[in-house]
Amino acid sequence: MSTTRLTVAQAVVRFLEAQHIERDGEESAFFAGCWGIFGHGNVAGIGEALLERARSGDPSHLRFHHGRNEQAMVHASVAYARQRDRMAAFAVTSSVGPGATNMVTGAALATINRLPVLLLPGDVFATRAAGTVLQELEDPHSMNVSVNDAFRPVSRYWDRIERPEQLPSALLAAMRVLTDPADTGAVTLCLPQDVQAEAYDWPDPLFARRVWHVARPLPEPGLVERAAALIRSAQRPLVVAGGGVIYSGADDALRRFAEATGIPVAETQAGKGSLPYDHPQAVGAIGATGTAAADALAHEADLVLGVGTRWSDFTTASRTVFAHPDVAFVNLNVATLDAHKHTGLALVADAKRGLEALTEALAGWHAPSEHTADATTRARAWDEVVEAAYGLQNEPLLAQSAVIGAVNGAMQPRDVVVCAAGSMPGDLHKLWRTRDRKGYHVEYGYSCMGYEIAGGLGVKMAADDVDDPRDVVVMVGDGSYLMMGTELVTAVAEGVKIIVVLVQNHGYASIGALSESLGSQRFGTSYRYRTPSGLDGDLLPVDLAANAASLGADVIVAKGLDDLRAALHSAKASDRTTVIHVETDPLVPAPDSPAWWDVPVAEVAELDSTREARATYEEHKLAQRHHLEPHPNQGDRLP
Repeated sequence: MSTTRLTVAQAVVRFLEAQHIERDGEESAFFAGCWGIFGHGNVAGIGEALLERARSGDPSHLRFHHGRNEQAMVHASVAYARQRDRMAAFAVTSSVGPGATNMVTGAALATINRLPVLLLPGDVFATRAAGTVLQELEDPHSMNVSVNDAFRPVSRYWDRIERPEQLPSALLAAMRVLTDPADTGAVTLCLPQDVQAEAYDWPDPLFARRVWHVARPLPEPGLVERAAALIRSAQRPLVVAGGGVIYSGADDALRRFAEATGIPVAETQAGKGSLPYDHPQAVGAIGATGTAAADALAHEADLVLGVGTRWSDFTTASRTVFAHPDVAFVNLNVATLDAHKHTGLALVADAKRGLEALTEALAGWHAPSEHTADATTRARAWDEVVEAAYGLQNEPLLAQSAVIGAVNGAMQPRDVVVCAAGSMPGDLHKLWRTRDRKGYHVEYGYSCMGYEIAGGLGVKMAADDVDDPRDVVVMVGDGSYLMMGTELVTAVAEGVKIIVVLVQNHGYASIGALSESLGSQRFGTSYRYRTPSGLDGDLLPVDLAANAASLGADVIVAKGLDDLRAALHSAKASDRTTVIHVETDPLVPAPDSPAWWDVPVAEVAELDSTREARATYEEHKLAQRHHLEPHPNQGDRLP
């Protein structure tokens, strides 16, 4: 067998360039490039290999992008993968030590959201010839531990390459996980800096073009029939559409299913956009951040079909939203972990193929007409609430819902809104009118502050790479912006246009409201000067607009609704990254549903507000369920 002599790092890059992915006959390169910040742990290894390929003149070379923060590089990569429906990914490289550990939060976000990213952190010397290495953690119990072991619990696959011979099997295992829709997430290959630079004679087939097929598993026919029988027996069925609908490209299949059966469809954060907001069967967001329409229907539902949802705490309103005493669950999911939740009937299958099978099995059946009509009426009533919220303001400040309304009105149907943490994701989930399957990108699996700008950068890069003209509007609060606004510099450097709506409310609006509801009186949630009694002085003179301008973005300061609309028009017309700074009143809430979120309150307290909140908490706990009723496979409810 012929061989090629390369360093370990050079071999990694060559291998990544040869990987392709295919689904439904559509084939493309899997790796869009490599993000990196170089230090002593990777500059002479992965850094040299990427430089060599960039200078090679080969058009298939792995494109390098220079980030400003390691965590943000992972966020941008994850957002890219999500926008591409997990059919493309990035590698991310960092030095050993703090560069590596900065990526751990991003790795957790990727794994929780089931989105592929390949992490290549530098590591300490495998030979231990030099030590203690700069930035090395010394563990007195083992010399085989480095900070990179922190990636183990947040990675779907983890390995350390201590000899060149280990690399081929590790790379193939990494690709198996990265391209598996049921098992994907962060993959970490730790690369000791001496091993990266070590040469080896590699068998040439390692670098041959390799195509990874993404299968669409079919549901078991017998279980489809059992699920169909359960659905036919229901009087008030409900579909909950999760992110799996989007990633599978099952939105058309869901629309046909809903239209054929008349079953209303509620959406999780990741599943928002599964149906256009004005579709007759669309009832909007469900759960703790849900609409009054969807949560009321969930409360009454006797049969819930979950499609591609992992049934997070927010989706189930801490297991209180599904209140029917005999509610049963049918869970269509490619991941067995999620398919078996709530003791539901597990349909382990691709979302698109599973919906097609259920539509065929239910041919000729329709939910009770009064149920279908009631769902549409409730959804339209909620839309009137949304319209009123879009006009809320408390002069001279805007309500956050009015900012959302202005942005929604300025965007074209295929434009994308990006958000991640604070009060805005909940408000967007309830109030945003989504018109395209990829028009809503809110990271709420990990709800990571600082994701927003990096995520918007990744979304826009993904759209540009496939010639998909969309504006990307990032909505970020001052708290998240202060944590990680650095990738504005990267957007400017890369010539990637994003629009950032920076909402300044001088603190943490979400946690402030939560604190107040728990009897903690918004303690420690505002940005103010210290006083003898605490941090309750005047507002800090922080100028975030000036900060954004210093990072190279164009900046518009909007005062009032008309200003904001004009600023959005100008930003859309520009070809440069633009930040729109607008101040809002954090004390003007968006409309809400009665749904609950389980956040324990102190059981004993001296504060009257805390004791009152504890009494309310105990009332809500009475409605909490574990959904341990007999499994529908036992046929208890079958006719």
